[in-house]
Amino acid sequence: MALDRDSHRYELVNGEIVDRGNLGAKYGYINAILSAVIFNFVFSQRMGAVMNSSTAFAMKNGNKRSPDVSFVAKERLQGLEELPDGFLEGAPDLAIEVLSPNNTIEEIHNKLVEYFENDARLVWVVHPNEQYVLVYKSSQEPDRLLKAADTLDGENVIPGFTFPVANLFQKLSF
Repeated sequence: MALDRDSHRYELVNGEIVDRGNLGAKYGYINAILSAVIFNFVFSQRMGAVMNSSTAFAMKNGNKRSPDVSFVAKERLQGLEELPDGFLEGAPDLAIEVLSPNNTIEEIHNKLVEYFENDARLVWVVHPNEQYVLVYKSSQEPDRLLKAADTLDGENVIPGFTFPVANLFQKLSF
């Protein structure tokens, strides 16, 4: 939290600060779409809190992980009048990772393991270049592969939330 605010994203992994850097426009655009549609749904239903990639979560092993988009259910926030300045303990209920060219398979696998070891209930891994979403309910293997014709579903984590996968990858049309 004391690092320079230079628009870079940082995580604490195995005692080392990892600079996730800045990413391209496509990556940011998909993050913004997901943040906006989930936030609008969750806020209107008073279901919990949605946060962006500047939010880190404290894992049991000491790592600080920052999903690209995260949702924490209101049940986990009971008793709070506002969110803390510091880290939330444990993984979010829904963690979303939007893959960038910098991500490695090992890195994403390690994040999945940590999220589920820290009580995540659902993880979406979005692949912008290949235009698909992997849905995980455990770190072992994806539960589903969603393509353009499919729909994201909040399942029991964000009940009632749906969003067409194709809308994440559509061409600009101004």
